[in-house]
Amino acid sequence: MNRLSKAPASGSRRATALAVALFVFGFGQELWFRYLPAYLRTLGASAFGVGLFGTLKDLLDAAYAYPGGAISDRLGTRRALLFFGALSTAGFAILFLWSSTIAVFAALFFVMAWASLGLPATFSLIGEELEGDRRIVGFTVQAILKRIPIVLAPPLGGLLLERHGMANGMRIGFGISIVLSIAMLVGLARALPRDSREAPKRSTAAPVRLRPALRQLLIADCFIRLCEGLPDVFLVVWAIEIVGVSLAQFGVLISVLMATAIASYIPAAALAGRAEKKLFVLLTYAFFTLFPLAVLASRSFGHLLIAYALGGLREIGEPARKALIVDLSEPAARGRSVGLYYSIRGFTVAGAAALGGALWTIRPSLTFIAATGLGVLGTLWAALFLPPAGRLEEQSS
Repeated sequence: MNRLSKAPASGSRRATALAVALFVFGFGQELWFRYLPAYLRTLGASAFGVGLFGTLKDLLDAAYAYPGGAISDRLGTRRALLFFGALSTAGFAILFLWSSTIAVFAALFFVMAWASLGLPATFSLIGEELEGDRRIVGFTVQAILKRIPIVLAPPLGGLLLERHGMANGMRIGFGISIVLSIAMLVGLARALPRDSREAPKRSTAAPVRLRPALRQLLIADCFIRLCEGLPDVFLVVWAIEIVGVSLAQFGVLISVLMATAIASYIPAAALAGRAEKKLFVLLTYAFFTLFPLAVLASRSFGHLLIAYALGGLREIGEPARKALIVDLSEPAARGRSVGLYYSIRGFTVAGAAALGGALWTIRPSLTFIAATGLGVLGTLWAALFLPPAGRLEEQSS
């Protein structure tokens, strides 16, 4: 009998509660989060200011990852998730009550808490519950639950903005997020049982070190996330200001991207159990590299639909990559190991959006060309230096 079948009923209840929380919280935030760069433009922010916003987002991702793992290891999943969710709700309230560029930057410190601080806890939980190739399935389910709201919410958010205007539409979106997040916190507090696994734990003071194969994956990952980060906050600006699509059409593009990603997860997860994980990592890195080129070549809504479908395939190897991270992390300090990995990656790529903004002010196409070059470097690094499956298994044992 496997570990999953031995898990108590409360484990299934915890997983279901977390799944519902991911959906509800994500739906409320995705109504407006991807429109924040355009919202900043209406508030008077320059292209460089939008880039700084993206850089702050990346910095917070980096700064929150390791503390999130340490807090989760110490407090337990239940208390940590409730704390992180409450912080994000406070960020929504700031955005609702205060309309200015300063408010957007200030609120981001709180809004990012749920996703960034809670990431190591999610990885740790999947690592504890599942073993071997079943972790890929676990990360596939987690990825789908996070991305279904991204399929549904952005088109609705775009329609909301077109009907009520950018300022009023965003404020309505912030209000919806507050209501949904409060409901999520109440439901999560009632649904998550206080069992022995949720008792506070003291983190060991021993330093966490990344294994050699995990370091090679991290280096390649940094190049790829730089490729993603340079144009990321400018995708909505390119679509609306350069190509000339509507806000609602941009929401459709996000839905196409996420629907393609979701469609690719299940067959990729099934095949990853039979094929080498490294192959799927290389495949996902190749699509990361091709996406900015496809967007750069787009001159119509139809072209962007094709580009964003291609962009959705960037996720085809993400469950395998995440499973590799867990496989190669120290079991006794998995939360801190995952947090350290994402902190290093986050700080490395934190300046990507600002660099993208600087290149944009020279010529918008430079942002996408530079991103493609970084993607090529990351793909080549993984191909050359990430060990094959046999040696990876040796390091994870």
